[in-house]
Order: sequence, then structure tokens, then C-alpha cells
Amino acid sequence: MFAYVIYVLKMKFMMKLKICGMKDLDNMNAVAELRPDYMGFIFYRDSPRYVGGNFSLPAPFPGVANVGVFVDESTDEVLYRLKFIKSRTAQLHGSETPSQCNELRRWGVTVIKVFSVDKDFDFRRTKEYQRMANFFLFDTKGKMPGGNAETFDWNKLKEYDQSVPFFLSGGLNPENVKDLSVLNGMNVHALDLNSGVEDSPGIKSIEKIKSVMSSLK
Repeated sequence: MFAYVIYVLKMKFMMKLKICGMKDLDNMNAVAELRPDYMGFIFYRDSPRYVGGNFSLPAPFPGVANVGVFVDESTDEVLYRLKFIKSRTAQLHGSETPSQCNELRRWGVTVIKVFSVDKDFDFRRTKEYQRMANFFLFDTKGKMPGGNAETFDWNKLKEYDQSVPFFLSGGLNPENVKDLSVLNGMNVHALDLNSGVEDSPGIKSIEKIKSVMSSLK
């Protein structure tokens, strides 16, 4: 019982934060000053937050891990694009296979494999990726591979065996992150925020991010 309490307290006070869908350099610098744990850069051409084919960062952001977000790209393309954002972390939103995840890990890439969740999602689908991904990310199933600005029922996560630490995504905003009690005891690594902390697609609100950070504290 004591160990369980310690685990829950660690989850509450050590939950990490990822701000995804960064696009504007000035906005990136402002967000980086808040020291989120991760910032995400989307390389999916159909996303309104697509950074563009020639996007690159002049330098890493101190204390922030950059994440490249991809949908069904080849391993070579993922490795190529990660260089431009000074990153060794790939978030895979498509139908990437366990073998591709494993291939990227052999290249030294930290792999975040995404699963789109609805009321009918079967968490047994995650099992073949357990040894191939460093993290899972559970997002809301919608029309787009991600960024649908909708939450799913977090109680659904009770069906997950918690074997791999996960990012929680899907419509998170300053209001709904105030009630995360349903996640107690789960192997949650980080919250992944995008549209819920935006002023417009790709432009994040500093005040909304601060509000989320205050709630997490």
C-alpha cells in the first residue's frame, strides 16, 4: 500500500508536459522559456500545423526535448527530418509496423507509437509494440491522424495493462486537466497538448500553457 501511494504521488508531481504542433519560431522561443519537457513539430503535410519541407531549427532549446511527428513516413525520411529539429525522438501517428519502430530504435531513436482510441478500441493491439516502442501515446480517434481537438473517455485507459509508459493526448486544455484523478495509478508519462492551448493553429497561448502548468503543480 505504501509503495502504491508513493507511485501515485510521483505521478501527480512528476507528470511531464509536451506542447505539440509548434510552427512559428518566435512562438517556439516563448514556449521554450516556460521549459516544457517536450515540444512537437509536425511533418504531416495535411496538418494545419505542418512545419513545411524546409523547416529547421537553428539550435536546440535548453532543457526541452524536441519531437518529430510523422505519419507513415519511411525510416530514412524520419531520420532525415529529425536532424533538422535537433532531435532523436519520433512520434509515429500512422500504421507504422513494429519492425519499423524497432528499426528506428536501432538507429538510436526514441519511439513514441500513437494509438487512436474510441469506445471500441482494443488495447490488445498495443501488445506487439511493447518491445518496439519506448512510449505509447493515446489520442482520440477522429478524421485526422491527430489534432482533432476532442477528448476520449479516460476511463477507457483502465483496460490498458500499463506495461509501457504513455502520453495522454486529445483535446486537453486548461479546464479539463484540472481533473486527472482517473489517471491515478496509471503509467502515464506526460500530457500532450496542442489545440487546447492555441490562439490559432500552430500558435500557442503562453497564458493557457501557464494555466496548465499551474494545475499540474
